[in-house]
Amino acid sequence: MEKQNQNLNLKLIPANFDDLEKEWLFVKEMPEDENGLTNQWAGISREDFEKTALPDMIRFSKGIDLPDWMVPETFYFLWKDDEIVGQFRIRHYLNDALREGAGHIGYGIGRAFRGKGYGTEGLRLTLEEARKIIPEDEIYLRVNKDNPASLNVMLKNDGRIVGENEEKYFVRIKK
Repeated sequence: MEKQNQNLNLKLIPANFDDLEKEWLFVKEMPEDENGLTNQWAGISREDFEKTALPDMIRFSKGIDLPDWMVPETFYFLWKDDEIVGQFRIRHYLNDALREGAGHIGYGIGRAFRGKGYGTEGLRLTLEEARKIIPEDEIYLRVNKDNPASLNVMLKNDGRIVGENEEKYFVRIKK
């Protein structure tokens, strides 16, 4: 289920054991919480990533043994050539907390790769997958007001601001 963008040579690949080493290196370096994207595995050891985190990512995508508050969520890595430059997540449907909160898609681009168009193209590729998965008529996203780059990524992908609070904009993209 690899999606590719020819112009930037980007690929979107679901979390998998074949790419374990590079996935681990990317995930362990992601901050625990940056711009609203949380990473429960920040700083994780390779052994724990292999035994716990990666199996959880794959299990979450299949909706197996999820906590009551969680919905199925697929983890994707955005690749440029042979290097991971970002991570994207699709929540397969919304519960009340997600509908009023994080929405369907969360993403982060590695610090060294920001400002190169990877977020925009990565979200475009992720939206292609999300449109196949989610049942809702619109794709819900949320962005911190102090993150104009991410808001711009959403707007470039036909997003529209439908609401806001003191800290966040709520964005919708037609399915």
